[in-house]
Amino acid sequence: MSRYSAVVERECFYTLADRAAAQAESGEVALLNLRGECSDFIRYNRTRIRQAGRVRQARLRLTLVRDRRQASATFDLSGDESADRLRLESVLGELRQLCKMLPEDPYLHFATAVNSTDRTEPTSLPRAGEATAQIVTAFDGLDMTGVWACGESCSGFANSMGQKNWHAVGSFNFDCSVHDGTQSVKHSLAGQNFDADALNATAAQARQTLSILSRPPKRLDPGRYRAYLAPEAMGDILGLLSWGGFGLKSHRSGRSPLMRLVDGDVHLDPRVFVDEDVASGFAPAFTGEGFVRPQRVPLIEGGRFASCLVDARSAQEFGHSVNASAEAPQSLDMAPGALADEDVLRALDTGIYVSNVWYLNFSDRNACRITGMTRFACLWVEGGVPQGPIEPMRFDDTLYGLLGERLLELSRNRPLSLDPDTYEGRSFSSARLPGALVEGLRLAL
Repeated sequence: MSRYSAVVERECFYTLADRAAAQAESGEVALLNLRGECSDFIRYNRTRIRQAGRVRQARLRLTLVRDRRQASATFDLSGDESADRLRLESVLGELRQLCKMLPEDPYLHFATAVNSTDRTEPTSLPRAGEATAQIVTAFDGLDMTGVWACGESCSGFANSMGQKNWHAVGSFNFDCSVHDGTQSVKHSLAGQNFDADALNATAAQARQTLSILSRPPKRLDPGRYRAYLAPEAMGDILGLLSWGGFGLKSHRSGRSPLMRLVDGDVHLDPRVFVDEDVASGFAPAFTGEGFVRPQRVPLIEGGRFASCLVDARSAQEFGHSVNASAEAPQSLDMAPGALADEDVLRALDTGIYVSNVWYLNFSDRNACRITGMTRFACLWVEGGVPQGPIEPMRFDDTLYGLLGERLLELSRNRPLSLDPDTYEGRSFSSARLPGALVEGLRLAL
């Protein structure tokens, strides 16, 4: 077991699950969900350590089902087996009383067939001191602000019918921006195997980009411009699309921004393939209700709608099989194209290199039209040579255009992106997305 092992090990969780099963009365089903982590966090400002610490935590959600009613409670685990067992028994009694006062849940749905799984991956992550030394050295002399998060996260499911599922993966995520006083460039580096050479290359790229950003910004008039949307910008855009774009509930209620694609009125470029890739992602392959997710869920195939993400409640409501924990992607994967990194600027020729976008929202949800601002190292390029930054501009365009008739090519490189969210715990969500060369991105003002 590595030094990053979560505070509650698999056997401790299973012991609590067995205790819950023993305490469950006739006609009751107990469902247990665990989230835990042991993570190092280091915050940097001006390439100096401003805050450092380690978080070890585990949280258990206990759900009791009885007579088509369910009640849940969440509490932190101490790691003391005796104390945690007593807390479990006390909470179970409280939920039993609460269930008597609740109405029946028409969409209650949980797994009844026992299907146990185990994914435990060994970790070889750097110690905090080692990572810090390399980061400070690589970004020496730069005004860098960022967060290093590294460690092991675990998730577990068990029920009183004997099913047990376990998921433990280690990862690191370095999310940073480098400033020159008026301009910034944003970078991230993530994965399971830390590579000092990749870190040094990231810092070198930041230095090169900052030298370009120091030039006077170019003011662009509203209109359409040839553009390259870097993988980070694509992540921002597809992240917005995930707000109801792929879920069965939003499709059946007509609230999905992809309804025209679902209905077959429009289609994207045939090179566009988007999946929920559970097998290659970092998220657990089981749901909070005990359903085991398929290894891959095709969302868009050949530019056409393929299938929806279906959680347990939607599956019960609409008579579908469960294939997701939630109706938004957790392991988003978009197929690569043929454009190599070294050929991006040459292929762009004259236009805008868009590193990131910001303040995204739908300007016309029914038409899948999105609006947002350019941000962080958006460059004007002429003849394949970056000339300098552009002044921040608002864009307004449809996904059907950007990934449809105006898509020229997708990049071959798809860097791994890990969600930097740490609210209540490090996120399991990840994405592998290419960049996109488009014939015309509409700048509004």
